[in-house]
Amino acid sequence: MARATLYGIANCDTIRKARRWLEDHRVDYEFHDFRKQGLDAALLQSLESELGWEAMLNRKGRSWRQLPESERERVDRDSALRLMLDNPAIIKRPILAAGDGLQLGFDAARYEGIFD
Repeated sequence: MARATLYGIANCDTIRKARRWLEDHRVDYEFHDFRKQGLDAALLQSLESELGWEAMLNRKGRSWRQLPESERERVDRDSALRLMLDNPAIIKRPILAAGDGLQLGFDAARYEGIFD
């Protein structure tokens, strides 16, 4: 059984860094690729209930910048969740489920605190 689950998209550089860190530190984990394995409303709501939609919404990425300005200006929780379901690349990555909670983004020191 996996000790952790890493959520994201395989071709993301930050996901690669996180996976490399987990493998180098021999952490047993499962990778859930939003593009291959999907993202359903139940999983998204579970992640959002702990992390919050504003923290999860990647406003720096290409997917966000490609949205019409009018859509970006009026984003709220409901529209953000719809955007994330329709386009998981707009979710900040990675999301790590380990121990008692979720971690958003990759930070080696934080990962060390969880696993070492």
